[in-house]
Amino acid sequence: MKLMNIFKRNTGAQSTHYLYQQLCGERYKESPYNEVNLDEGMAVIEEVMNGWWKPRFLLDHNTQCAYEFMNENEVLMTVTDDDIDWESLQNLPEEAIRRAMEFSFHFPSSISSYENGVAEVRWQLNPDGRYYMDEDGYGMTDDEEIEIYGYIDRRGKIVAKFRNVIDLDELDEMQEQAEKKAGEKE
Repeated sequence: MKLMNIFKRNTGAQSTHYLYQQLCGERYKESPYNEVNLDEGMAVIEEVMNGWWKPRFLLDHNTQCAYEFMNENEVLMTVTDDDIDWESLQNLPEEAIRRAMEFSFHFPSSISSYENGVAEVRWQLNPDGRYYMDEDGYGMTDDEEIEIYGYIDRRGKIVAKFRNVIDLDELDEMQEQAEKKAGEKE
């Protein structure tokens, strides 16, 4: 029986503790899974999908709770329409906006280390052309990499909306906003 089917039978805090216990088991200590330390008592269980390590589950070792960040179909589980600054995406290609609307986490993306209770998430909506290249260098396209950024709390909930960042200095402002919002939730 799949882990998520068992997990769905439990509800609330009980389910997050149960998921944590399962993810700390031996099965999740070896490939295709990998636990990565994110500091502040947090970790992510990555899973190999389509040849890339993907952030699948968040682990909070302090509370012994786990949260499904992305499902087996590479769809973000903690993001809603309200968690995306759609106005900042309006000048992006239609295909990139569609991927955001579908919460598709298909292309290489990541969760950074936690700092003051929040972590930056880099969500790639379109890869650069090298993504499509084979080992011999064929198949490369002229695609431009498109990433949006957001911040999550310890439960994987969005505390600074995903948006298209023009100037990377905006990330400092977003982190401040996220830390304030995360602090209010506690």
